[in-house]
Amino acid sequence: MRQYFNKWIRIFILFLTLGGTGSVFAQQTRVSGTVTDASTKETLPYVSYSITGSTLGGRTDADGKFNISLNGDYTTLKFSYVGYKPTTKVIKVGTAQVLNVQLQPEAMLMNEVVITAGKKPRYRNKENPAVELIRKVIANKAKNRMEHYDFVEYQKYERMMFSLSNLSDKFRNKRMFRNYQFLFQEQDSTKIGGKNVLPVFQQEKLSNNYFKKNPEKTKTIVIADKRVNFDERFIDNQGLSTYFDRMYQDIDIYDNNISVVSNQLLSPISDGAPSFYKFFITDTIKNHNPQLVELAFTPRNNTDLLFEGKLYITLDGNYAVQNAFLTVNKNINLNFVRALEAKLDFEKNPDDRYHLSKSNLIVDFGLSKKAGSGFTGERTVTFKDYKINNPRPDTAYRGAGQLVVVPDADKRSEQFWANNRPEPLSAGNMKVYGNLDTLQSIPSFKRTMDVVTLFFAGYKDFGPFEMGPVNTFYSFNGVEGFRLRLGGRTTPSLSKRYYFETYAAYGFKDDKWKYFLSGTYSLNNKSIYAFPQNYLRASFQRDTKIPGQELQFVQEDNFLLSFKRGENNMMLYNDFYRLDYVHEFENHFSYTLGLRKWQQTPAGSLYFSNYPDNGILGRTNQISTSEVSLGLRYAPHEKFYQGKIYRVPIIDRFPVFNFRYTAGIKGVLGGEYNYHNFMGSVDKRFYLSQLGYADVTVEGAYIVGKVPFPLLAIHRANQTYAYQLNSYNLMNFMEFVSDHYASINIDQNFNGFFFNKIPLLKKLKLREVASFKVLYGGLRQENNPALNSGIMQFVRNENGVPVTNSLNRDPYMEGSVGVGNIFKVLRVDAVKRFSYLNNPEVSGWGIRARVKFDF
Repeated sequence: MRQYFNKWIRIFILFLTLGGTGSVFAQQTRVSGTVTDASTKETLPYVSYSITGSTLGGRTDADGKFNISLNGDYTTLKFSYVGYKPTTKVIKVGTAQVLNVQLQPEAMLMNEVVITAGKKPRYRNKENPAVELIRKVIANKAKNRMEHYDFVEYQKYERMMFSLSNLSDKFRNKRMFRNYQFLFQEQDSTKIGGKNVLPVFQQEKLSNNYFKKNPEKTKTIVIADKRVNFDERFIDNQGLSTYFDRMYQDIDIYDNNISVVSNQLLSPISDGAPSFYKFFITDTIKNHNPQLVELAFTPRNNTDLLFEGKLYITLDGNYAVQNAFLTVNKNINLNFVRALEAKLDFEKNPDDRYHLSKSNLIVDFGLSKKAGSGFTGERTVTFKDYKINNPRPDTAYRGAGQLVVVPDADKRSEQFWANNRPEPLSAGNMKVYGNLDTLQSIPSFKRTMDVVTLFFAGYKDFGPFEMGPVNTFYSFNGVEGFRLRLGGRTTPSLSKRYYFETYAAYGFKDDKWKYFLSGTYSLNNKSIYAFPQNYLRASFQRDTKIPGQELQFVQEDNFLLSFKRGENNMMLYNDFYRLDYVHEFENHFSYTLGLRKWQQTPAGSLYFSNYPDNGILGRTNQISTSEVSLGLRYAPHEKFYQGKIYRVPIIDRFPVFNFRYTAGIKGVLGGEYNYHNFMGSVDKRFYLSQLGYADVTVEGAYIVGKVPFPLLAIHRANQTYAYQLNSYNLMNFMEFVSDHYASINIDQNFNGFFFNKIPLLKKLKLREVASFKVLYGGLRQENNPALNSGIMQFVRNENGVPVTNSLNRDPYMEGSVGVGNIFKVLRVDAVKRFSYLNNPEVSGWGIRARVKFDF
């Protein structure tokens, strides 16, 4: 009986398998897989697929993955993606299967066209439905942005990961890495970064964010911050994190320009997007609520700073972006970038509009865009608990600045992070923190970092004391001849309260010693190099100086600045006795109070004389002044990287305001003059979309009182062959002085906007630069030796012609045009001087070069 029953069961199952149109097994067909580019092996996001013989379909996720269940006896799936050949795949009915699909690029990729026959229709914006759609998206931008709401709040999770990438097995197996194999990670070789990666930095941050529309206020409260911390002797951890934040900013698709790797790329839904992009409707997704239109876009010129990719636009009347995939063309004029991908996902608000719920940006860098090891950075941001129009009192926005870090944010437990991460970290990423802590304890790694720090920062660390900077150990000039210098400073290893710095130098031509000694006391128990600074410093310095020369981020006795054009033997021996107090605040406002006793003695061919005929009897050996000063600085939203010597600002769109007041007091500590010096300046970068950016500096000063010319404003000149942004590159040292002046300096970088349009030339990825500098100034009668013979006279050359002058009614003007990005690091300018061409020993034009590493 049992055998009889089993026989009929097998017959019944066979009947269902072969002929049952309502087959149970057919209803259980499940297909999953990943869609990739057949050439690059990269995953393809949001690929459309349809089920042949039905109206059903869908699309892959941001990582190119799909997972579907089919009811019915459907046997084929069709995959389509802009720029790729459609592909149809056979599936097995009634089984669970993995189907990985590789799409072949078409002969004409994106905006590259191969004409085989006939005439290809010209792309036009007029009567183009894709352009009409994008114009509706642009028209509705305002209501789809966060700023549309009166109040918004959300929690934000950020994770940044940086790794050495595209490492070969041969590299990994080198002898030097024999003890470091635990650091390497393996991943799918089709992913950006290649098979072998070596993580070097990871940071996670959790914050609560609040926005108020009227008046507009924002507040970010960081409640947790976990990151790899390197030895502060080698790396500024906070500065490193800040630099990475600047490189990988939040992507707001609704902004006209999107900041990526320190450049601004035009958004595909910017107001002017139809003039720079081509748009194509590639699919309509009807099985999504609301319906979506898949809109592909490509640059009209593939070397411009533009994206390419896909947008998914809602057809619910809001015309909002529901998903976005952004990448860049391989020919883009962007240095060292091998690959760039940004994926944006949006979720519905209660009012049926959308907010950004997740973004992922990954960029792979390399000296060569084709092969070799490089550097990959990935930033993932997730938004949750998004609330709109939930009013909060004004007190919620008060406090020290827009960014507040709660106490012990960097001491959260592992359980806290496990409970608050939107997605758990992979096993490999969980080990990064511990692995890098272990690495720093290995003696060979410490030795390597010691050498790297010496090479890049210029200091050799000896624990409580470090020696350097090495680029000042040897230099030469017209007064001192061959100059040797040796110095150093204490480190936080000795004390976090007290810091000392010193150097000694000797000139073999003038046979004189120069030296410096300072002691600093930190008032906030932080390193005096850490933000915010709050310290008191006393110092003494006896050294040479070129009058009026003010350098940024480099010492005057830097070896490379020893090479100058023309005569360079007018210098000063300066004795400075100083007492300075510096206090910075979290909102980036700071003030400095100073006391200074200053003695100036002429050196070389420079002399001080009160007689027009330069008689020997009329010469003065020294000028003594005593000064008090107040400096104010406000740099909202400023970010910077703190190096061993200088704090280097990361320039952004926010202005920087400076004001300085100095008063000379006669009769105090040997001071010989009464005067008041007021100086102010504003620095601002203006981003001009596809025309690049302009750095503009406006400056002015006014000196009240009768003073000799060394105490006037000696305008910044440059007699080196390096192009200096803040100096007048065809002005000689001490050529002009003023007791009142105003100036404007404009430095324009076009980022290749014009060169990118020239065939063949655009392959060189060159970038156009131009500058224009204007200086208005003058001397009142009381300070002008030409009108007042009773004051110190200007220096004259051997022919009796003044080499120092006042500006009259005509301004000093110079401009330049140049080519940047030569070999990716060099800028060369042809500089032209437009006024005061009859002054002695001046050049009407010159070639200047500047090394600049930029993306």
